[in-house]
Amino acid sequence: MSTPVDDPLDPLSRERSHLAGSRAALRAMREDVESLDISDVTANWVNAEVLARQIDDRIKALADLSDTPLFFGRLDYLHAPGAEQAEGAEGERFYIGRRHVHDAEGDPMVIDWRAPVSQPFYRASKKDPLDIGLRRRFGYTGGDLTAYEDEHLSDPAEATRTSKLLQQEIERPRVGPMRDIVATIQPEQDEIVRSGLGGTVCVQGGPGTGKTAVGLHRVAYLLYAHRERLARTGTLVIGPNKSFLHYIEQVLPALGELSVRQATVDDLVAHVEVRGADDSTAAVVKGDARMAEVLRRAVYAHVSMPTEPVVVVRGSRRWRVPAYELEETVRELLDRDIRYGAAREALPQRIAHAVLVQMERSGEAPDDRVQDAVARNSAVKAAVKAIWPPVDPAKLVLRLLTDADFLAEHAAEILSEDEQKTILWAKPVRSVKSAKWSAADTVLIDEVHDLVSRTASLGHVVLDEAQDLSPMQYRAVGRRCTTGSATILGDLAQGTTPWATRSWDEALAHLGKSEGVIEELTAGFRVPTDVIAYASRLLPHIAPGLAPVASIRENPGFFEVREVSGTAEVVSACGELLRQEGSIGLIAADARIPALAEALTEAGLTYLAPGEETTRQTRLTLVPASLAKGLEYDYVLLDEPQAVVDGEPDERTGLRRLYVALTRAVSGLVVVHGAGLPVQLG
Repeated sequence: MSTPVDDPLDPLSRERSHLAGSRAALRAMREDVESLDISDVTANWVNAEVLARQIDDRIKALADLSDTPLFFGRLDYLHAPGAEQAEGAEGERFYIGRRHVHDAEGDPMVIDWRAPVSQPFYRASKKDPLDIGLRRRFGYTGGDLTAYEDEHLSDPAEATRTSKLLQQEIERPRVGPMRDIVATIQPEQDEIVRSGLGGTVCVQGGPGTGKTAVGLHRVAYLLYAHRERLARTGTLVIGPNKSFLHYIEQVLPALGELSVRQATVDDLVAHVEVRGADDSTAAVVKGDARMAEVLRRAVYAHVSMPTEPVVVVRGSRRWRVPAYELEETVRELLDRDIRYGAAREALPQRIAHAVLVQMERSGEAPDDRVQDAVARNSAVKAAVKAIWPPVDPAKLVLRLLTDADFLAEHAAEILSEDEQKTILWAKPVRSVKSAKWSAADTVLIDEVHDLVSRTASLGHVVLDEAQDLSPMQYRAVGRRCTTGSATILGDLAQGTTPWATRSWDEALAHLGKSEGVIEELTAGFRVPTDVIAYASRLLPHIAPGLAPVASIRENPGFFEVREVSGTAEVVSACGELLRQEGSIGLIAADARIPALAEALTEAGLTYLAPGEETTRQTRLTLVPASLAKGLEYDYVLLDEPQAVVDGEPDERTGLRRLYVALTRAVSGLVVVHGAGLPVQLG
């Protein structure tokens, strides 16, 4: 922080000097933490381990990434940023960056982008300057500051213009994992990022609108604004597959956040090993929200009303709890609608309490120890086992899927006979371990686990590519944030499962977040104009009524549709694109991947699989269309669009898969085909 007076002779040198000073200050902050001696400040080894881990995390968070700009902008305020900002004084200047950096005296040299004083960097405009006299953006080559660009927001004479540095940052070629967008966040994105922890936000965003980055930056912001609370309750990012999670995993660490867990929905519900697969018809039924009621019925069907009294013998006395009183207790527990397991644990205490009431009436004075002893009495245990037996979730689901009578009993008037036949297994199974469970089965088991024992809730959950989840999967995610909030990210046009989400209102209801706010991002920052216009030809066929993305890119991008005669020409086209700067994605129907892999190898072109990190030496990734969602490349070569469509069980899903594949490019797209193009592309 310093006064807003530039050296008129060489302002760029002055900014470079501030960058060097900020990097030195960050190193000093890290060295201070590394030099901490905790040997005399912890009471025991457990506290020492916890503190050592916290210090290690702090050291990692203070890492200086040499090729990542420490600050990317500057704000010159006309007045103090606000009376509540003690550090603000008239005319002060703030450098905006990825994390807070202070000098030896504690004065800030870089302000965290999440701080309130940084907000005008994203939201100030000519119409509403927010008391900003000058906004400066910095351009970098690697980690070196090489340019700057000024906007004089308080000067009415200066014309409004598009920031060249902002455009360059958006269009900058990318190699490696996903980058943060902290330097390019737009006002409509910033509003979502800074929305409060208490509410759930659902973001509908077409390709290239930055919805994934917005979701990740919202996590970073919430951790900044509510660190203590989220440190206790935890945060989780859920992605569609491991490749996607690997692609995004460096965004939060680049912002200094290391405590966010990442998982797929399959990871969350991995109670049994998945060794089988459902056809689409069975998967749709198993994923239907009606299955929740079938499972609830099956669980509570284990409870039976008592027909015999419970007789507890203590010493020379016998205490008798009649069957009608036991029935009243059981019905009360059922009416309370508490978890099956919790009610089962409460039942012996209720029976013991009934015995203690009789003891007190006879003149005894039993205490809590007596009640606990009665609850552990063998007669009480036997009664509880008979009335409210334990339920094994996997065994219960296995019985539903293999016992037609048991399924019919509990699915009556919920599932039709045909639907019941669809999900029944054709062959008997000996045990839970030998069963060939599908991914949809594990979600059913997870539902039963929650019926028996409450699932732990986190403080905040981010769910990306949400449009592909089934209602039962939404329920699995929702119960992991029942006491917290969620950020839901997706695009209805990119739903590529037979059970894909039809509306976000529906999805929020299944999540248990009906009060959630739905926001729509329509400004495209990633996909070039010509590419998104071509892909948008599919929208009337896959998502009627959904607004197409409007690209704000001034560069229309490189786009070509090319007819080829075989894989050799596809490989040749890869070689052409590799002469460009940046990453290359060869996307093809899953069935065509082996032949293309062989052709690339024969041509001596090395390539990666999705999720493997690109390097400057290996920039080509061979991507099955089924794994393309959420990924992005500077240049995309899309092989045989019709084969992508034909690879799905129905045309609509195939066209949605094609829409995803067409919109992975940041700088250019080449579509190659030997067969005809889908008629929907025109």
